[in-house]
This record gives sequence, structure tokens and C-alpha cells, in this order.
Amino acid sequence: MKGIKYIVLVLGLAFVTNSCDTFLEEELVTDVAASSYYTTKAGFEDAVRGTYALLKNFYGPERGWTMTSFGTDNFTNGADGGHKVINFYDGGLNGSHGYFRDTWRDWYKGINQANAVINRSESIEMDAALKAIRIAEARFLRALYYFDLTRTYGDVHLTLEETEGVELEANKTAASEIYSQAIIPDLEFAIANLPEAQSDYGRATKPAAEFLLAKVHLTLSYGSGGAASASTAETLFSNVINNYGFELLPDWGDLWDITNQENSEIVWNLTVSKSQVDAGIDGNGHRAHLYFLMEYDKRRGMTRDIANGRPWKRFRPTPYLLGVFDRSMDERYDKGFKHVWYANKDVSDDRGNLVIGDTAVFIPGPGTDTDWSAAKKDAAPYEVYTSDDYNERIFPSVNKWIDDTRPDRQKTQGQRDVVMMRLGDAYLLRAEARLQKGDELGARTDINVIRRRAADVEIDEALMDVPVTTVVDLDFLLDERSRELYAEGHRWWTLARTGKLIERVRLHNPQGAPNIQDYHIVRPIPQQQIDGTIGGYPQNPGYPN
Repeated sequence: MKGIKYIVLVLGLAFVTNSCDTFLEEELVTDVAASSYYTTKAGFEDAVRGTYALLKNFYGPERGWTMTSFGTDNFTNGADGGHKVINFYDGGLNGSHGYFRDTWRDWYKGINQANAVINRSESIEMDAALKAIRIAEARFLRALYYFDLTRTYGDVHLTLEETEGVELEANKTAASEIYSQAIIPDLEFAIANLPEAQSDYGRATKPAAEFLLAKVHLTLSYGSGGAASASTAETLFSNVINNYGFELLPDWGDLWDITNQENSEIVWNLTVSKSQVDAGIDGNGHRAHLYFLMEYDKRRGMTRDIANGRPWKRFRPTPYLLGVFDRSMDERYDKGFKHVWYANKDVSDDRGNLVIGDTAVFIPGPGTDTDWSAAKKDAAPYEVYTSDDYNERIFPSVNKWIDDTRPDRQKTQGQRDVVMMRLGDAYLLRAEARLQKGDELGARTDINVIRRRAADVEIDEALMDVPVTTVVDLDFLLDERSRELYAEGHRWWTLARTGKLIERVRLHNPQGAPNIQDYHIVRPIPQQQIDGTIGGYPQNPGYPN
């Protein structure tokens, strides 16, 4: 069994949940009263596992990738899918949208699960040190759920007590109070009580808690926290970078090797079990292998197969993203995007013959258009697509998450772990904290570490250093984050945190630019929450109620 085994118990409803949905993992424990089972050692351990499991409704499935990729400067919509309003920022982006409703619901389920663990822990008879670790895990997870809520919806309901039954009253607490009353105390407790590593890979650890608290303080540095919060963030990120033995992989491309997931760069992964996914026990898994692919299977000489993936055509890169790479030195485009599709069926037509294994489709990629005249493309024995050919069905495909271990070509659940925190991100986040303090030199140093690792093997890596004449500011850092972290589930939150969302969507996302407004910096409160609360519940400004 790989990593931590997640179990969800069906108990009292969390705040505004509309059903006691069953979350299936390796094992399901149902029809158990929380009052009797959670007070046992086995029940307590299962309750902690269940708190992790609720993350998997967002991190891994389409909902999470949509809410973090759409409506940004990195990705716009492909041909398929039913949630393009999140990219368009039109009238369909409102509190009735199912993704905003379900995300709110699931994160509060996670909070209530954590509250149950914490509140019922006093009566558990077990090793005191182990109990403290488990409570710290629950508080780490509660902090993560609240952090995700506040950075998505802004001011939200705050409760640190377990809810049993249906709750019809709710508060709307300022995000600043949620940080001070819940998120920061929970993470400080977690740092003080979690070990540096755990025998069950995927459980929360001290460096993971420091990483998350650093990100919290970085977020606060853009508001009331200012330079003091930025300094705290810098210190915490430095702890993660320097104190626990994490190392950048020498080859950036090795990060996406599906056989190399538990590598030295990972601070914390949300683990996925291949056996659970393949058996259908885990109904979510890691699905990003579906969403960033073009419609290759309708091209000459091609049919859908396992190795090339099932192309759902959800997210296509913007011209901005494709334009940030200097491919003469930087390997991150060439090792993260797919260029060649080899024929997997024989073709004989008026263009000639293609046999299995021949090149069928070629996307030369950014910076190469001048090498491919229309006559040269027409003369090629295979399809060639340059930027003037890109559309909602044909576009460069991200290959980071391809999963060729799936048992058949239709399988939607993938077995990759969800990368929640990695060292490369820690360097760039520390650079951001240093910029917030006015330390451009420190930020430049961190960025150069990441850029040198990305250097093409045929050049001196020092050539990748930021030129001394280039000003390292927030926009430069955001460009570097695009190069390093594209399609990793960070971008919408990054732009919202830095106050750059509106500006960058207007500049770089043609589909979202006409409609995005200042109020889109947070998501709408779900209409179900508003309708289900006695006396109503305030909608976020700008959205229809």
C-alpha cells in the first residue's frame, strides 16, 4: 500500500453540507456514530485519515484544475467542457455555479472533520506523543481548508467547533480574523508538534506546516502584514529550503517521471494509490492527464491510445505563456510540452503512406514559426502545426501529467500523486517574500537558483542568470513562475494574492479580458449558502444575489 490510507466516516453533517456523501477510498466505515467510534483509538486514527481524504474532491479532479487554471494569463479554454464561464468571467460566473457550491461544501466538510478530531481527542486513550502528532495533523489540515476558503471566497464563516446535524445560522467573519484565530494558531501548533518526517508517506510534517505558514504570511504581506509578514515568510521558507535535506532534482524534466514521484524535491504530496484508482475505489485520482491535451486523436495516422492520453481539450496555453520561454537556453518548454506524435495506425491516402511509428503530427513550438513556411508545412509527410494553426482543438499540449500506467485508454482516473508543495516553488515564494521586503538582490539570487537548474545541458548554466540590467520586480517573478510552475494548480491563487489577476487577464487572456472586473478577485458565495442561512448570508460585492 502506497503512503497514507485515507478513510472517511459518515458522521454528523458539516456546516452547509447538503448530504452525507460517501467518499470511497481503500476502506469505508459507515453507519458509525461519531460519539461512540471517534472516542476509540481506531476511530480516532480513521477520523484523522478522513480529514486528509476530503482534500481529494478538489485536488486532483477537474474542479480544482478548472478553478486554478481558467481565467488566468497562462491558460484559456479549449473546445470541450462545461465550465468555460470561469474563464470568460461572464454572467454565468455566479453563486449558482456548481463548482463554487461544491468546493465550499467540501472544504467545510473537511473543517468539520478536523474539528471532530480535535474536539474529541481529549477522551482518547493512546500514546500521548502520537496523539499530539495526530492532533497536529488535523490542525494543519484545518488551516489548509480555511486558507483555501479565504483565498478563494474572502470573508467566510468561522467555526472551530464540531457541527452535528444541520446548521442554519452562519457568520461572515473577516478573513483577517480567520487568519489570526484559526489558520496561524493551527499552523504554529502543527510546527511545534509534527515530526520532520512520517513513516506514512503523505502525512503532514513539520516542513509542510512551515511551508504553508510561510505562504499564509506571504499572503498577509500584501495587506496589513506588510514587511513584517514578508520577513516571517522569508524565514519560514528558508527553514524549508535549508533544514530538512530537500534538494532540487538536477534535471527539471525528472519531476514529471511517473516512476519518480517521491523524490528529493517534494515537500508534501497528496498521495494517490494506483490499486485504488484502477479498481475504481478511488473515484477521483489525479486527472490532470486529461485536461491539457489537444485533439491529437483526430489527426491523420492517429487514434486515441494510453501513451498519448485521453484528450479532453479543457485548457490551452495562452500566447503569453508560450512566449515566456527562451528555448535556446531554457529546457522547461521542451521537457514539459509534447512536440511529436508518432503514428499508431497505418494510413494510405492521396498524401502517401504512414506506417505505425512514423511521425504523424509535429508542433515545433514557440520561436520556430519562421522555420516553417506554408510551402514547407505542405511538403512535410506529416501534419505540422505552427501558431497560426492553433485553435480550441489544436494547440501545444502540456505533458507534465501524462499517465501511461492507466489500464486502458478510456480510464479517467490517474495514479499520480498530487504535488502540493515542492522545493522549486519554495525558492520562488521566498523570492516573492524578499521582493515584498524590498530585497531585489535576494529575490534575484533565488530566481537564479531555479533558472540555473532549468538550463539546457549544452550551455553554461550561468548564462541563465537574470541579466544584471534586468529589473527583478513582481512582473518578472510572475513570468518566472509561469515558466517553472505552469499547469501545477497555483496560477489563479498566485495572481489573486499578488493583486495582478485583473491586469494580467486583461493583457493575456483574450477570452476573459472583456468581462473581468475588480470584484472577480474573489469567487461568489454559493447561492445555496445564501438561501439556506436564516436571515440570509451576504454575497460578495459585485455578484448578483
